[in-house]
Amino acid sequence: MSDSADITRQAKSNLAFALQILPKERRDGMVTFYAFCRVVDDLADDPDRPVEAREADLLAWKTGLEQGFPSPDPLQAEVLALMKQYGIPVHLLTAIIDGCRMDLHPQRFGTWEDLSEYTYKVACAVGLASLKVFGATDPASEKYAIALGHALQLTNILRDVGEDLANGCRIYLPLADLARFQYTERDLVGRVYDGRFVAMMAYQAERAAAFYREAVEVMPKSDARALVPAEIMRSIYQTLLDKMKKDGFKVFDQRYRLSKARKMAIFSKHLLRLGSAA
Repeated sequence: MSDSADITRQAKSNLAFALQILPKERRDGMVTFYAFCRVVDDLADDPDRPVEAREADLLAWKTGLEQGFPSPDPLQAEVLALMKQYGIPVHLLTAIIDGCRMDLHPQRFGTWEDLSEYTYKVACAVGLASLKVFGATDPASEKYAIALGHALQLTNILRDVGEDLANGCRIYLPLADLARFQYTERDLVGRVYDGRFVAMMAYQAERAAAFYREAVEVMPKSDARALVPAEIMRSIYQTLLDKMKKDGFKVFDQRYRLSKARKMAIFSKHLLRLGSAA
């Protein structure tokens, strides 16, 4: 088993689950790409290493992708080959790295516009690069990937509010939106769960839902087959968002997830659609 396959297998992520539907060659390519995303994200989040060392490693990845690695390790060699095979622009991968670098020094986001610059780097750029490996060719698929990227990352942010507070007191929710509901940063750090918090989270959830709707609206029919893995991701995360909303966003006390059976049901639904469209 290659390093990238091992990394992806151990992650047990929703993306890894969705990739099962791809033909082998494209699935192998996405396994490599996912491993790259996982490695750079883990480099940024490693609490046992100094921030300076983590940033140096991320910059080494960025420089290597842009200028070539002096002595590439197996994963780096796979990523370079992947970029060449599918014509993935280097700026998309370096954007992902820059997004991870933003997590090295936890910051606050004043508005959604500020946060969207972050979500573009850590999620939309991932989607845009994935289009190449999926085999999507319609230019409209780029609008789909951007909308879906914002939606997925917002869903992650809502799910991980409690975990992010515990991990260096990270706050991704726009401060202007907290103020809109008269809920303060101090309230959030103190894990105050009340009507203000629920209303503020519902406001964020509606923003994510709007991006999910946009993704569905702009998805080109010509790329419907190529985008099935992305549609599986959309279904999983929309269902997760609905679950949080129905439960009142109790994110301080638990990490919301879908059961394997529920994800298999979603996977099967899209597999059936794929078969009927053949």
